[in-house]
Amino acid sequence: MSCSKLVNSVAGCADDALAGLVACNPGIQLLKGHRVALRADLEGIQGRVALLSGGGSGHEPAHAGYIGKGMLTGVVAGAVFTSPAVGSILAAIRAVTQAGAAGTLLIVKNYTGDRLNFGLALERARAEGADVQMVIVGDDSAFTTRKKAGRRGLCGTVLIHKVAGALAEAGASLNKIVKTVSAATKAMGTLGLSLSPCSVPGSKPTFQLAHDEMELGLGIHGEAGVRRMKVVSADKAVETMLTHMTDPSNASHLPLSPGSSVVLVVNNLGGLSYLELGIVAGAAVRSLESRGIHVARALVGSFMTALEMAGVSLTLLLVDEELLRLIGERSQAGMWGVPGDLVGTTCNEPERGSASAKGGTEDSRAQLVLEHVCSTLLAMEDKLNELDRAAGDGDCGHTHARAARAIQEWVRARPPPAAPAQLLSALADLLLEEMGGSSGVLYGLFLTAAAQPLHNRSDLPAWADAMDAGIKAMQRYGGAAAGDRTMLDSLCAAREVLQALRTPGANLLQVLATAVQSAEAAAEATRHMEAGAGRASYISSAQLLQPDPGAVAAAAVLRAVLEGLQN
Repeated sequence: MSCSKLVNSVAGCADDALAGLVACNPGIQLLKGHRVALRADLEGIQGRVALLSGGGSGHEPAHAGYIGKGMLTGVVAGAVFTSPAVGSILAAIRAVTQAGAAGTLLIVKNYTGDRLNFGLALERARAEGADVQMVIVGDDSAFTTRKKAGRRGLCGTVLIHKVAGALAEAGASLNKIVKTVSAATKAMGTLGLSLSPCSVPGSKPTFQLAHDEMELGLGIHGEAGVRRMKVVSADKAVETMLTHMTDPSNASHLPLSPGSSVVLVVNNLGGLSYLELGIVAGAAVRSLESRGIHVARALVGSFMTALEMAGVSLTLLLVDEELLRLIGERSQAGMWGVPGDLVGTTCNEPERGSASAKGGTEDSRAQLVLEHVCSTLLAMEDKLNELDRAAGDGDCGHTHARAARAIQEWVRARPPPAAPAQLLSALADLLLEEMGGSSGVLYGLFLTAAAQPLHNRSDLPAWADAMDAGIKAMQRYGGAAAGDRTMLDSLCAAREVLQALRTPGANLLQVLATAVQSAEAAAEATRHMEAGAGRASYISSAQLLQPDPGAVAAAAVLRAVLEGLQN
């Protein structure tokens, strides 16, 4: 049973929240046609570096609360706990570039979906001639051993927004800002502690805690932490957190020594009372000072939340006089400093040539296959969410269902292109814009690359080439491989069988049927794997008792394609 939320609809809650913030803040405007918020006075960035950030909704006041002079130029929001669409990120880059920005910096939290989506938008923007760079923020101090995916991006990202914003406002170059904030990310650590789970609107809680338990080191989407422990006093909890963050045996530790100066952020993860927050803040200052650490500045409040999670995170940033000055510079961001008296409005996305596939004659077979894929994913929504609750944030089903509905609307609006390359490219653009999350960009990468061998070809070996190209693109940008407990396990298993399409006289349906069986077996086998990439890689293999939801979904899509072709 899902938890009650005060929303108008599950599907529209991210849009409604962003629109509400804009309605109450005259310094922010919406970019028409996208879930993008920008400074209302974009002319003020002319000749200065533009700063864009963003990610999934559900972390309010991050990220839109930090838009304003002296901080962010704009943000791109995804659905709750879901990476934003590549097309919207690209639209934001185009908007600030057209406004006269002296380059654009993307500030991105270290999650696979965010890296992929922002990275692909960066590549497309550079191809258009824009000067764009990206900084990945990974400040999580939870895990004592190195993770293939790196440290998760947490509340420390807000300090990077502030440092970069002060530099941009002072007219610093893009290279100077990148150098400064990159160094800051390496001198920063964050650790969370929770007394309760959170729940994505329309879903069950992401995990369960007994009334006498707390979880140390969990992520801002409800991902599992490093351990659970009995509820202890605030003083003892804070001491445990700081000891873990500074333990030299911890690969992610922050090296503090007596005499070090730090900025401390005591962040409410969403549902902690301010009475408790004050108690934790006092305990943190006392504990640091007892270690000979100078707390140069302490910030206490809700900076980056995890919906209604009753918990707290501590962020420490080692600072010198320059960093401390930059953090102290005045900002007009609504949730950081004093908001300005600017006039809000809605702007149109800069005009550009359409990159969508147009025309094409109706291909009834393609339409039947797409309809079957969509109905399959919609029917699996609850099952995929349930699988994802053990390994992620419980929204895998929502993400795939969102893609299915977008495809259904697209097919109803226009016949799909008949040419295979055009069809796959058009689907890639659609999923990159509408699906969201790491799944959306991975499917987009796969389809974009798979389309290339199909230009002016439709023979069976070309489809084997397409599968190879799609998987190579996913591996190149996503960093995962077969055996890492991801959708690639299903796809790679199918690819091995599809090599038979290169054999003269091969029967497409027979080969595809065998490939589907292999993909389904590979998806089931992920039940016994240790995750090597994605959010699940932060979770102990002993806790991963179900098959990977992405692998299950990919195998289901392949079976739906087979059944659609057989009909």
